[in-house]
Amino acid sequence: MNTPNINLAELTEQFGTDAKCRKALEQLRWKDGAECPRCKAKATPVANRDTFDCDSCHYQFSVTAGTIFHDSHLSLWKWFLTTALLCESKKGISALQIKRTIGVSYKTAWYLCHRIRKAMQEVAPEPLGGTVEIDETYVGGKKRRWRPSSDKKVVIGIRQRNGDLRLIHAKDARSNTVRRIIEANLGSHVEVILTDESTIYPFALNKMQRDKHRTINHTRQYAHGDIHTNTVESAFSLLKRGIVGTWHKVDAKHLPAYLDEMCFRFNNRKNPYLFRDTVIKLINATNLEYKELTATIQDVA
Repeated sequence: MNTPNINLAELTEQFGTDAKCRKALEQLRWKDGAECPRCKAKATPVANRDTFDCDSCHYQFSVTAGTIFHDSHLSLWKWFLTTALLCESKKGISALQIKRTIGVSYKTAWYLCHRIRKAMQEVAPEPLGGTVEIDETYVGGKKRRWRPSSDKKVVIGIRQRNGDLRLIHAKDARSNTVRRIIEANLGSHVEVILTDESTIYPFALNKMQRDKHRTINHTRQYAHGDIHTNTVESAFSLLKRGIVGTWHKVDAKHLPAYLDEMCFRFNNRKNPYLFRDTVIKLINATNLEYKELTATIQDVA
């Protein structure tokens, strides 16, 4: 699993069977040999079975025990293949394409993709600093000539230059909402904050942040030296190509999951071991039940 930049041909060769996938999971989960999930003691493989026997409490378990793979009827190599496709598809990949590629039902493919997206979600990411660009965009909905489109979804983008990206689904683009998002994602080590001349931001920034605030007037110019928001807007462009060209339609409830997937892939774009690291996140991820995935929509930030 330490081979960088694995392609689909190598993936098929290395992980084309469940047995090979199990060996890979054993290496990633237990670097010093199998460990009992109950008492943490060493365990011994059971002959001719895909299980281990604890040397202390004699509890028998498999490498998938306690992971999201355990309750899945899907072959492990299909999990691996789908994970690789989600990692390598710059604009994402649709559940319909996964259905055709691995030969499962649409429901199975949709659920599988969302379980992998859930694992991709960053927990308590590091606050952004240095030079930071902030902008807002609107996705989904329909254009209506006679009234504003109220069904469009607001996405706040924050990107650290030469650093990470955050895409946050917000309930609106009011200054109070944007202020909470900025406070949750920016650290005290911010040097410059760059936005357009929207009236949102002077009220969304605190006093210390306003002293570091610089703006660009997009009606006159795209950039004035280093003062621009072009890098966060390029991330918006990638997101919209994913929505229009790949997913085609994203429900408001699931939009945060797609944003997390896009950010995870973008922030790890230079990671040569992205596939391996994503499989590790799957091993450690909490299970996302189907009933939770299809439950009633909750309020966003």
